Amino acid sequence: MKHALSLIALVAAMPAFAEDTRQLDAHEHGVGALNIAIEGTTVAMEFHAPGADIVGFEYAAESDADLAAIEAAVATLAAPLDLFALPDAAACTVTTAQAELESEEDHDEDDAEHAEEAGHTEFHAAYMLTCDNPEALTTISFPYFESFPNAQEVEVQIITASGAQAFEVERDAPVLNMGR
Repeated sequence: MKHALSLIALVAAMPAFAEDTRQLDAHEHGVGALNIAIEGTTVAMEFHAPGADIVGFEYAAESDADLAAIEAAVATLAAPLDLFALPDAAACTVTTAQAELESEEDHDEDDAEHAEEAGHTEFHAAYMLTCDNPEALTTISFPYFESFPNAQEVEVQIITASGAQAFEVERDAPVLNMGR
């Protein structure tokens, strides 16, 4: 269990490392990031995507239509198995799921020039799953691309007891073979 907690802590820290990178290089429209840690029957997932990919805009929502789009997107992102489909044989269930919209103003800005070009928003989601048969976690399909037409690619990092792997999943090939 101690090892599981350390892997979960590591996947929770991945966005912090990625955030440092994004502060230097603005996020890339069309590209989301999915970090996964698998330990025993526990699967921890963190997902980030630019606001433009999810709702089609990155400015601060003010109109009723924009606010409704954000609310609908958060609800969709809170259903991880509808976006990132795991094999039925793995028998996974969602333990917790949280999704939210973050703006650059939500983060400490050290660079005044970067702060002036603020206005970028990003959706963030965190999920915990329990999979009764984790050996069956061999593929992930991405109905995510059907839900969000502006999304073009998801950069995936997976950490297991046997090591770490990185993949790119694209809209035209929305299935990841984890080679487990």
